[in-house]
Amino acid sequence: MRIGLLTEGGYPYVSGDAWCDRLVRGLGQHEFDVYALSRSRSQEDEGWVTLPAQVRRVRTAPLWAAEDDGVVYGRRARRRFAEHYGELAAVLCASGSPEVASTLEADRFGSALYGLAELALDEGGGLGGALRSENAVRALERACHAPGAQRTAREARVPDLLSVAAHLERVLRPLSLDWYQDDALGAVDLCHATSGGPAALPGLLARHFFGVPLLLTEYGVRLRTHYLAATDAPPAVRSLLAAFHCRLAAETYDRAAIVTPGNAHARRWQERCGADRAKLRTVHPGMDASPFAEVGESTDCADPDTLVWVGRVEPTKDLVSLLHAFAEIRKEEPKTRLRIIGAPAGPEGETYLGHCRALAAQLFPDEAEGPHTVGDNPVSFAEIGGPELPTLADAYASGGVTVLSSVVEGFPISLVEAMFCGRATVSTDVGAVVEVIGGTGLVVPPRNPRALAEACVALVRDPARRERLGAAARARALELFTVEQNTTAFHGIYLEIVARTPVRRVVVDETGEPRPFAVPAEAHVPGRWTGARVVPRSVPAWASPEGAR
Repeated sequence: MRIGLLTEGGYPYVSGDAWCDRLVRGLGQHEFDVYALSRSRSQEDEGWVTLPAQVRRVRTAPLWAAEDDGVVYGRRARRRFAEHYGELAAVLCASGSPEVASTLEADRFGSALYGLAELALDEGGGLGGALRSENAVRALERACHAPGAQRTAREARVPDLLSVAAHLERVLRPLSLDWYQDDALGAVDLCHATSGGPAALPGLLARHFFGVPLLLTEYGVRLRTHYLAATDAPPAVRSLLAAFHCRLAAETYDRAAIVTPGNAHARRWQERCGADRAKLRTVHPGMDASPFAEVGESTDCADPDTLVWVGRVEPTKDLVSLLHAFAEIRKEEPKTRLRIIGAPAGPEGETYLGHCRALAAQLFPDEAEGPHTVGDNPVSFAEIGGPELPTLADAYASGGVTVLSSVVEGFPISLVEAMFCGRATVSTDVGAVVEVIGGTGLVVPPRNPRALAEACVALVRDPARRERLGAAARARALELFTVEQNTTAFHGIYLEIVARTPVRRVVVDETGEPRPFAVPAEAHVPGRWTGARVVPRSVPAWASPEGAR
């Protein structure tokens, strides 16, 4: 089948999501058309990864730059824009919690969204200019001051409205793209959006215009990401943008044929935001286990008394608590050492790393074993790629216990890598940690150095337990978190969705002849087992199964 892979800041760019590349390479029996939204000029300048033969087409569009296509709306088009954008603004300003929006508000939001998309299609683009116009700001202002608007919306000032309008223009840029043609997204059998938000918009429009089914995958819930990033915005801006992203997420969950969260933590977020539990299929991220095979299968350990932390250095990793916990560990087991391995994440990470180095020097003055030896700090900081630690596997192999001390975590990739290496782990109970560990490691509350220290001491003192937990962790990781299980799961979901989708066209080969068996036979058979169906516009209502009842 032909899959339209929809990405935002991901595949096929070098700095994008590696799981998409592994998915495409693992499903060589399908064809892929990639529709990618880039996040920055630097990302585009990095270029693409090497694409496999099954990627037949790549189309890209920037989310970081507003393109002026020179389209000027006439009076009728301006009136249509004012109507749909005003309706969108009215929904965002409506009183009540956006997480529990009524069916009427959801319908109004969808009508406004698809109305704007139809306007852009009819006018050949140009929606970006209208979204940046003074008319858009005035529509937001009228909605904020209308009767029944929520209190925070009524308090919005002109700078707040300008910020909201600019954000909406960036997020809604996919509505103006030229991807919604019969030879583009209209030609695919299935759209697979690799995240919510802007990446899902082309899938929503392909479903709206052509009846193409949509599969949504969220390894990091986009709505949660927005909440975490919007903490510094003024209250009115936070309220209006939260309403928009909540309703966009609800619309995407409602229209998607199947939603695949990456873990139970993401699944709970999706259910809270309106996703139908019957549509949810948990598909864990697929990771390449081969780089860790040699370490995982080996019984040797470089230093069983060494604790290892691996990851990006940033405040959410709470290395300060880890250092305080290590001070307690040294009181019980003076021979233990701590290796902090990872690069800082941006300027904030650089500052945090400097703070952690200073704290380590304060807590653990350089110690010498005798009067004629040089002092050494039991805490060391290193990065992957040097002569001592050339690979990630070498980092995990350098100690007997791997520690994760985060206060915020989504899917803990470093924890899975440690499990591939057969290492016993001590982790804080955040994000999907408990789901990933599944009883093969020790879990303690976050921001609790004493509990973290006690768990580490317990494993340092018990080699048999370390070995037993490490073997169980490796077996669990190989069963649940490999590329093979990921691609197998998505292959089955692709077949399930297409099998429930009515035939929209005749599939032909290179010579123009119809391809037999290109569409599953069960798609021709009406009935409850084919699930919800989208009737193309060319089919009258009385000809659909719903209209015949």
